[in-house]
Amino acid sequence: MSNDDKQARDWVPAMWRGWAGRCPACGARSLFTGYLKMAPACTACGADLEAYRADDAPAYFVIFIVGHIVVPLVLLVEKLYEPALWVHAALFLPLTIGLCLWLLPRVKGAVIGVLWALRVRSRQPG
Repeated sequence: MSNDDKQARDWVPAMWRGWAGRCPACGARSLFTGYLKMAPACTACGADLEAYRADDAPAYFVIFIVGHIVVPLVLLVEKLYEPALWVHAALFLPLTIGLCLWLLPRVKGAVIGVLWALRVRSRQPG
């Protein structure tokens, strides 16, 4: 076991670095190479990022978060104003899609940061 494997990793800063699209190890802006495409390794510190796969967890978290934001708003608008169905669609479809697209890379980064901090690898290195 290497010295790095023995060191404790704090998951809170790692999660926030991931949320910001930064390497959970050093904080360099190298977690993603595209919108959701993960870099295989950090360009600054060389941390192996490919071993930490978020899989479907970010999508489930985003659905949960967006649902808890949008559904109460839909109910509130319906109760207060009773608008036509097209008004609901015009308001809440773009809001739902926009929130999902904005949150997905951030939540994926946060999940990867926590996986890195807890050393939950999807495959063995090498």
